[in-house]
Amino acid sequence: MRDLNIVFMGTPDFAVGILDKLVENNYRIAGVITAPDKPAGRGRKLHESAVKKYAISKNLKVFQPENLKDEEFLAELRALKANLQVVVAFRMLPKAVWEMPEYGTFNLHASLLPDYRGAAPINRAIMNGETETGVTTFFIDEKIDTGEIIMQTKTGIGPEETAGELHDKLMEAGAGLVLRTVQHIEAGTVAPKKQQEPAVLKSANKLHKETCRIDWNSGIDTVHNHIRGLSPYPGAWTTLRNETPEAPVQVKIFRSEKEPASHNKPTGQMITGKNEVKVAVKEGYIKLLEIQLPGKRRMPISDVLNGYTFSPEARVE
Repeated sequence: MRDLNIVFMGTPDFAVGILDKLVENNYRIAGVITAPDKPAGRGRKLHESAVKKYAISKNLKVFQPENLKDEEFLAELRALKANLQVVVAFRMLPKAVWEMPEYGTFNLHASLLPDYRGAAPINRAIMNGETETGVTTFFIDEKIDTGEIIMQTKTGIGPEETAGELHDKLMEAGAGLVLRTVQHIEAGTVAPKKQQEPAVLKSANKLHKETCRIDWNSGIDTVHNHIRGLSPYPGAWTTLRNETPEAPVQVKIFRSEKEPASHNKPTGQMITGKNEVKVAVKEGYIKLLEIQLPGKRRMPISDVLNGYTFSPEARVE
């Protein structure tokens, strides 16, 4: 058995569960590399990453380099004498970093590689209506998410599952997969395989504001998948025109329900009942279950209707 000395690299909540799994199983963590503190919120106070908070709570050494190629940081990293680096939801590493440890540097990615390489694999899988995804560990190389695969675990996606729910499920699956990967590296039994490129490669490009806008003309399944694939973050949005003196406003939609039906209403028209609001789309309606109006908190549609009136001409676009 190899005696492992591990450096962990990660930033968001997703990475915390994986680091915790290694700590729980008594692996030696020589240091934790995470993003620098950033101003956040109205007061612009410095915000520490989820990984930093966890690492400090476990008395682990924390490093927050601005530049991963900086010679001072590289010297600090070498001084840790790690022989394995584990990367989860971090940033692209320079070769000087990922080739440093004796047993390599591996990454956990929240998809079944090679599909959904990129920054938003969880969101994109749901937005595309996938019924299955998973997690992959692979050795890092020069390109993004292209290295040799070590292990994979598959996970089903429920028809109403949101990105937030899938995130939590994959974090748990990922923690188990990282642990098994480390155990194989420790035992010297890893047999990585090159990624086989499919004829059509599904990508997980970074999300931008316009990417998150709902296209009501895209059909009932696509609209519904778009909403749940962006819930709770960053949130699918649309423009509401209420045909009142107020200007058009942007509204976020977090939960919806499909209602297949035949109708002759124009796409985007809103139909309001006593306790429901729905939007006409191809093949039926999208019922709005949870939305957020400007300056308001996220609310069930029944609460929204208690204080907000949709006119008969209201529509989204």
